[in-house]
Formats: sequence, C-alpha cells, structure tokens
Amino acid sequence: MAGLEKLRILVVEDQIDMRNIIRNMLSEMGMTQIFEASDGREALTFTDMAQDMVDVIICDWNLPKVSGLDVLKQLRSVNPNLPFLMLTGRGDLQSVTEARASGVTAYIRKPFSPAQLEVKLRVIQQRAGIG
Repeated sequence: MAGLEKLRILVVEDQIDMRNIIRNMLSEMGMTQIFEASDGREALTFTDMAQDMVDVIICDWNLPKVSGLDVLKQLRSVNPNLPFLMLTGRGDLQSVTEARASGVTAYIRKPFSPAQLEVKLRVIQQRAGIG
C-alpha cells in the first residue's frame, strides 16, 4: 500500500488554530494536497464543485451554518463512498451511534495526537483502497 502522501484531504474546521494544527499534522505525514473549509456550508460548496479532488474529508462535528453531521448526511446522499473522518469532543454513545447511522467512516475524539490521526487515516486508506 502506498503512503499517505498521495491523499487529497479536505479539512473542515471553524477554529483557525485547530485547522492549522491539523494541516501541520497532515503536512508532517507528507501530504501536500490539503484543502480547507471554515464551516459546513463552505465544505458542501467545495465538495459540490470539486468532489473528484478529495479522497478524504476530516470534519469537525460542531460547525457554524451547517453542522458536521449535516455535512455528512448531505454528502452521503450524493457520494456514499467518500471517506469521512468526524472530529469531535463528543464521546457519548448517542452521538457515536448517530454518526455511524449517518455513514461516518471513522470517528476521532479531540484532543488527538498526530499518531492517532495517522492510524485513522491509514485504516481509512486501506479500507477504501485509496492513495
């Protein structure tokens, strides 16, 4: 299996500091094609126009305008197979169950380490056969 460096990632996070941290983590893993959206509506617009440019979406749950869960639901209606990694501080069973029922590929709780993110991305890459 190829490394992660070929993955094209869309990071959807409203907090600029967190978005920068994630981008830096991805860059450290060798990824260069990193796109960003600051809210759910921006993410949906981007995926609408450039869906073929993204291999994986990393999306925060709590976003302004359109929540991460709603981004996931809307995306699944047009692209059921695009890998979607949900970021959240939520750990309650109801939230996890709702995300799974909506078609989330993987789930990671904040705060997380670069190693945790890398493991999730490698699992997603392997399952989806991408990269």
